[in-house]
Amino acid sequence: MTSSSLTSLDAAFWDTNYQTQNTGWDLGVVSPPLSSYIDQLEDKSISILIPGCGNAYEVEYLLNAGFSNVTVIDISSVLTERLKEKLQPSVGKELKVLTGDFFEHTGQYNLIIEQTFLCALDPELRINYAKKMIALLAPGGKLTGLLFNRTFEQPGPPFGGDKKEYEALFSSNVRIKKMETCYNSIKPRAGFELFFQIIKDN
Repeated sequence: MTSSSLTSLDAAFWDTNYQTQNTGWDLGVVSPPLSSYIDQLEDKSISILIPGCGNAYEVEYLLNAGFSNVTVIDISSVLTERLKEKLQPSVGKELKVLTGDFFEHTGQYNLIIEQTFLCALDPELRINYAKKMIALLAPGGKLTGLLFNRTFEQPGPPFGGDKKEYEALFSSNVRIKKMETCYNSIKPRAGFELFFQIIKDN
């Protein structure tokens, strides 16, 4: 099965979850490790992508901090229509809200933020995920965010993983600058999140 066919099957699943508010993964706020990372970014004009953006608390945080070139994409049209209403003053200006398949998206970004996107994908897609992330990064671009460092007993999503698996995902034309246990996770996720940063050198 292709990556596109796998993800296209997910659209109705995610639409239903958002319609029924079956969003137990949702923190309701930006994750502390990500807000701390965003706080130290100086260039507010960099191009930023957040795939599988969910309720986009990171987006609000970025916009409030003055970032002016943010793109989000999610497969759920229910979600993206809500985001367009919620963030309407910025849509089409500082913010682009796209509905669609991440694996078919094109562009070049200085920063891609990972927050509960990989864990929402069928594990069969992880190699394709890594390849696509690298393709979307501009030279010197960074893939930064959070990954679950645990397994889950129930069938996913979410799907877990570990540091060794994640390190093996990425090819030689990127370097893993950081992949370590978060020191400032929210209490329920303490010890179970990795903060990571991968840099595309060329």
